[in-house]
Amino acid sequence: MKLNLTLSIVSHGHGTLLDGLLHDLNGLAGSDYPTVILTYNIPEIAVDIGKYPLLKIIETYNKEPKGFGDNHNAAFMLCKSSWFAVLNPDLRLPTDPFVALKKTAAKAKHIGVIAPTVFNSAGGMEDAVRGNLTPLSLLLRRTPAIRNRRRLPREGDSFFWIAGMFMLFPSEAYRAVGGFDERFFLYCEDYDICARLNLAGYAVVVDSTASVVHDAQRDSHRSFKHLRLHLVSLLKVWRSKAFWKVTISASRFRAPVPVSTNFRDQN
Repeated sequence: MKLNLTLSIVSHGHGTLLDGLLHDLNGLAGSDYPTVILTYNIPEIAVDIGKYPLLKIIETYNKEPKGFGDNHNAAFMLCKSSWFAVLNPDLRLPTDPFVALKKTAAKAKHIGVIAPTVFNSAGGMEDAVRGNLTPLSLLLRRTPAIRNRRRLPREGDSFFWIAGMFMLFPSEAYRAVGGFDERFFLYCEDYDICARLNLAGYAVVVDSTASVVHDAQRDSHRSFKHLRLHLVSLLKVWRSKAFWKVTISASRFRAPVPVSTNFRDQN
């Protein structure tokens, strides 16, 4: 099945990392020729798009830096495909995640967003699928037992959300919830859109048969600026209607279900 796809990638001076991702995408393009909306959020030397002839790359340049959601929403305005993917520029795709994701798209119902399993370059599973974003969950994640635990969600789990390094949306679902909330400049916009999709009746799905590689930067652990942005976004989450609706009625909403060879349609 052909996946009619537009990819949104935002560079913040990523240089060779961005080149690596585009190289991987070009190698996987096959006959699909996906469209890539490449946004330069800060001044930098542009990549040589001629090196990636199988990608239809549209470059945009911001006069001033924009937030995560603002950039991807702007890219979505240029999207004419039925699927819209948000990718971090520091991802690597050693294998094609879209093969499995295509099968998911063909079989599942009411999908709001799909994500592959995320591994780091050492082969460990990254912390890309997370429970509800409560103050208690943040405290527990600081403990070794929780911090070192990585697993895919199981059917029957309460609300989960997926981190924003790789998110594949049906364009219809993205449009239905209004895309990312641009009040979040950085951090937590991925939680917020998953919560709003869930509340709107869409499923958040993690595909255990698709994988990508991402080494988390965790800037908020090292930078006061990023820590402040993270705290501001957390406060916005905890004051939002979506958070409280999910928190109060978590058992009523769909959890992301790992996709396997015996994948069953979600209802």
